[in-house]
Amino acid sequence: MPNATTARLSRRGLLAAGGALGLGAVLTACGDDDAKDGGADTKGAAKSGPWSFKDDRGTTVKLGEAPKNIVAFTGVAAALYDYGIEVKGVFGPTTTKDGKADVQAGDMDVSKVTVLGNVWDQFNVEKYAALAPDVLISTMFDDAGTLWYVPEASKDKIAKLAPSVGISVFDRQLTAPLQRMWELAESLGADMTAAKVTEAKKRFEAASERLRKAAKAKPEIKVLVGSASPELFYVSGSNLSIDLEYFKALGVNFVEPTEVAKKATGGWFESLSWENVDKHKADVIMMDDRSSAIQPADITEATWKQLPAVKAGQVIARSTEPILSYDKCVAPVEALAEAIEKARKVS
Repeated sequence: MPNATTARLSRRGLLAAGGALGLGAVLTACGDDDAKDGGADTKGAAKSGPWSFKDDRGTTVKLGEAPKNIVAFTGVAAALYDYGIEVKGVFGPTTTKDGKADVQAGDMDVSKVTVLGNVWDQFNVEKYAALAPDVLISTMFDDAGTLWYVPEASKDKIAKLAPSVGISVFDRQLTAPLQRMWELAESLGADMTAAKVTEAKKRFEAASERLRKAAKAKPEIKVLVGSASPELFYVSGSNLSIDLEYFKALGVNFVEPTEVAKKATGGWFESLSWENVDKHKADVIMMDDRSSAIQPADITEATWKQLPAVKAGQVIARSTEPILSYDKCVAPVEALAEAIEKARKVS
């Protein structure tokens, strides 16, 4: 969640600073807009011949051949990398202050991609143009077709340089965007029959079943989803976020913010002062693992340290923006399953 107080920022600025949704820019690609969820057209598109893909805006991008010069949001690039598709350029959290790969970069070698922007509202249009991009790919955290981390100020210039593809990660379960990324990777030429790929999907399915059984065995265990900033502690609701909606469907008992707070922030989260961090009772706490959030080991607030779940050591990381490959989604599911299996009732 954001590293700024609600009072200081607009809704857009608050959420963009590291929160759940961003109001970047809608980039219009060629094609039709007659469907919302769309689908992939992968026939003859893998490595030669015409290529087309209908994204989650209902926009069909058509090219003479599968795109080779791909530019993508970092998390999307990381997912494609897991399927054997490498991009030329990325935008979004890619490197940390010490130059290492950001958590959202996954297994990519960040030294081999052109970083167009590493933080919110940073996108070097000149570098982007120099890459001669065939397509730009990003996720979308709203139903308006807003491309994540594409700056509002430069969206029109960016849109003129290449068509775009948007994969929705808004108000649906994790399995839906996982499938869409699978279809996109396949259309780009990925070998979806490779052992690494098929085995990762099986591991994800096994982890999901483990979580379902854990939640069923311990329905009394309440899970709170949080994110820390210097001024505020954010409690996420289980609606809208792809991971939480999926975990809830598997039976996880989440702490839900109050209705008033949910309405005030669009249904994503409730903002609490550190003095009121104990408002909600929980047995397990999942904490935002993004570099924009303060990590649990670095939280110095006494009220945090006194939380029963914290004192019991029942705090785990949450992949707030999951990398949409089955390989990368196994660990978060397994971690939550294990946490519930081992949790003591402390709330």
